[in-house]
Amino acid sequence: MALTPLTEARAQILAQTPAPPAMECIKLQDCLGRVLSEDVVAGRDVPPFDNSAMDGYAFRYRDLPGPVSVAQRIPAGCSADALEPGTAARIFTGGVLPLGADTVVMQENALEQVGVVTVTELPKAGANIRRRGSDIGIGDTVLRAGQLLMPQDLGLAASVGRHKLSVYRPLRVAVITTGDELVDPGREPQTWQIFNSNGTQLCSQIRMLGMEPLHYPNVPDDPKLTGEALGSAAKSADCIITSGGVSVGEEDHVRAQIEQRGTLNLWKLALKPGKPFAFGVVDGCPVFGLPGNPVSSWITFGLLVKSWLLAAQGARVPELRLIKAEAAFSRPHPGTREEYLRVVLNNQPVPVATLSGDQSSGVLSSAGRASALAVIPAGMTLSEGDALDVILVSDFLSPASTL
Repeated sequence: MALTPLTEARAQILAQTPAPPAMECIKLQDCLGRVLSEDVVAGRDVPPFDNSAMDGYAFRYRDLPGPVSVAQRIPAGCSADALEPGTAARIFTGGVLPLGADTVVMQENALEQVGVVTVTELPKAGANIRRRGSDIGIGDTVLRAGQLLMPQDLGLAASVGRHKLSVYRPLRVAVITTGDELVDPGREPQTWQIFNSNGTQLCSQIRMLGMEPLHYPNVPDDPKLTGEALGSAAKSADCIITSGGVSVGEEDHVRAQIEQRGTLNLWKLALKPGKPFAFGVVDGCPVFGLPGNPVSSWITFGLLVKSWLLAAQGARVPELRLIKAEAAFSRPHPGTREEYLRVVLNNQPVPVATLSGDQSSGVLSSAGRASALAVIPAGMTLSEGDALDVILVSDFLSPASTL
């Protein structure tokens, strides 16, 4: 069976994205990390009135440089009287600009003595004023459906008076790890067992997307138990993610159970690490079969599964940022698969990428040290000093960016 290139696999997977989940209207403070299901339109100008951009004095420009008497004091949150000709108003940042005033002089450039103010440095006419609607106008769309809500977005919604937003229900994502060799942290392993890192890693990646992981107990290498776990998860989850059991060994049962209980749409990628990868459907529930090696699981989730999850959540799926860097290592032999290497990016005049350690798919420590992933296309050789594309790990993990 031919290996599927990453771009082709991603297109196939995204073509099978279901409709977003149900919508719900919730309080603004509970919306962080949720996906907006409708546009947010401003019902008020921001700012809602002309106001001072700093502490100082409000003048009619033709009365400058003075001296003129200070007729009123306008803190933020107070009303203002009209400014009479030949007078000024002491005004503070955010204070309402009085009718008739057209310029604010910062207090450092004005001298007030016994209720009379003189300007020591003339500003331009209209200086230091924030005009009504200069940030947002009535009817402006400030947030769009499909946007994953960040703290600044919630502040923006609050600035136009919204206290609730319509968002999609978070996806419920079942996580099933497989393998006789795995034991959960906190339990005493046998001499032939290793700690299960994929369960924690995958659940954490799902939470970072604002979704709900359903962490199932580890499944032994048994076809019947594997099939039962898939069937059980399909009843309660919007999608299933497994790790292990999708290669060609006699104890790899996940792929076979997907085929027996549903359909297998994709298997094996032209990707390193991450060749053993499956995508299919069991009892109407999409299933992603990820490799058992922890780095392969981490990579395939970030490059493929995350895009599908965001799309299925109703979120827009933006392009992932590629940064140019200089290689501090060589790859003299071309590979047959597109490769993603864990690197440390040193920000010099030109970013330099250094391997973060052993690149084996079972060595998770080099992923922990990495700040970026170097992208090596299939068939490409690399010499020290050559230019290459890298992806920041922060972008790779972030819900706001994906391939």
